[in-house]
Amino acid sequence: MIETWINIIINILVILSLLAGTFFILSSSIGIVRFPDVYTRLHTATKAATLGVAFILIGAFLFLYAAHSIVSGKLLLAIVFILLTAPVSAHMIGRAAHANGIKPFLKNRGDAYQEAKDEYIKQHPSDTN
Repeated sequence: MIETWINIIINILVILSLLAGTFFILSSSIGIVRFPDVYTRLHTATKAATLGVAFILIGAFLFLYAAHSIVSGKLLLAIVFILLTAPVSAHMIGRAAHANGIKPFLKNRGDAYQEAKDEYIKQHPSDTN
C-alpha cells in the first residue's frame, strides 16, 4: 500500500515537473517575440529557458528512477551544466552586444554599465580598457 502511494506521488512530481518546464519554455518563447531589445530578449531566453530545460530534465530523471530504477548521472550532469553555462553565456553575449554599440531600450532608466565605464575612465585616464 505504501509503495503504491509513493509511486503515485512520484508520478505527480514527474507530471508537475514536466508541466513547469513546458510553462517556462513557452513563456520564454513568448518573451523572445514580445520584448523590445536584445538585452530583455536575452534575459528571457536564458532565465526561463534554463528553468524550463532543468525542470524537464528533473522530470525525466524522476521518471527513470521511479519506473526503471535507473539513476542517470548524465541527466544530473546535464542539469548542472545548463544551470552553470546559460547565465555565463548570456552575460558574455550581453557584454558583446554592449561593446558593439547596441543600446538598451531605455524607457525610465539609465544605462548603468555605460555610466560605470565612463566613471572608471574619468578616475583612471591612462587605462582605456
